[in-house]
Amino acid sequence: MGRGKVELKRIENTTNRQVTFSKRRNGLLKKAFELSILCDAEVALVIFSATGKPCQYATNDIHSTISRYRDAVGIPHLYTQHSRTVEFWMAELNNLRKSIQSMEEKINHLLGEDLSSLGMRELKQLESQLKVGVERVRTRMRGLKVEHINLQKKKLRALLDENASLQRRLQETRLKSNNPAEGSTSGTFQRL
Repeated sequence: MGRGKVELKRIENTTNRQVTFSKRRNGLLKKAFELSILCDAEVALVIFSATGKPCQYATNDIHSTISRYRDAVGIPHLYTQHSRTVEFWMAELNNLRKSIQSMEEKINHLLGEDLSSLGMRELKQLESQLKVGVERVRTRMRGLKVEHINLQKKKLRALLDENASLQRRLQETRLKSNNPAEGSTSGTFQRL
């Protein structure tokens, strides 16, 4: 049974993708080693995984090989302060882009989108994160409802107190208007 042709496209399952990466990386490193031995070639190989972890192989010092490559193609060396600064900010920019992409993927996952690339473990982790988030939202909502109810109770007490005060004033006013003699007698006593 021979090897079949593999369709070259991104492997969606993260576990399968990682296994394939590990196997093919090892095969690539082996081929680089064989090329350097069989052909007496100076080989330098640098690989970054999807998580950003570097892997390298070099027959000599990798920095001298890269320097030799730069000389051959005409890329300036990074010994000047300006070029180091540019390289630093380019690396920083790439790191920020990766962070943004990672955050956007997490947001999409939290919204229930692009879940096909997640395995069982990632889905369970996402589910537990969502449960914690929903519980926090419910706790906050309960707190706001209690605050709102307490505020309404305070307003009701204030209105009831104001109503009782107005009722007393109304009764006092009615008593004064129903008893006019009381007001006139005090006037007559003053005249005497």
